[in-house]
Amino acid sequence: MTPDQLRSFCVSFNAAVEEFPFPSAPEVSTFKVRGKIFALSTLGTRPLTVNLKCEPEVAVRLRGDHPGLIVPGWHMNKRHWNTVTVDGDLPDQLVRELIEDSYDLVVAGLPRAERLRLDRA
Repeated sequence: MTPDQLRSFCVSFNAAVEEFPFPSAPEVSTFKVRGKIFALSTLGTRPLTVNLKCEPEVAVRLRGDHPGLIVPGWHMNKRHWNTVTVDGDLPDQLVRELIEDSYDLVVAGLPRAERLRLDRA
């Protein structure tokens, strides 16, 4: 997956936006839904990685299944976030599924009224 493909896929979700909220690191893209981050990446770096939210048990399994390609989330809560190398040996379909799962987890944590607004958008 290329940086442009990663960006395009992340912003394709309902109400998803890309923001650059870190003045000390303006190159860091955050992809948010209703103000909550579901993906974070520095799109200009190699290897290309993205931090994604994950259910804790699934996160541990993925790290074991894909050593070196899926690791505990860098600068994130290691229980709930993985850093995924997206321009390596992982199939693009798996990367897309992990991004979608991250988005879904964040949406599930939104207040009910916010989720309903998303459903209508």
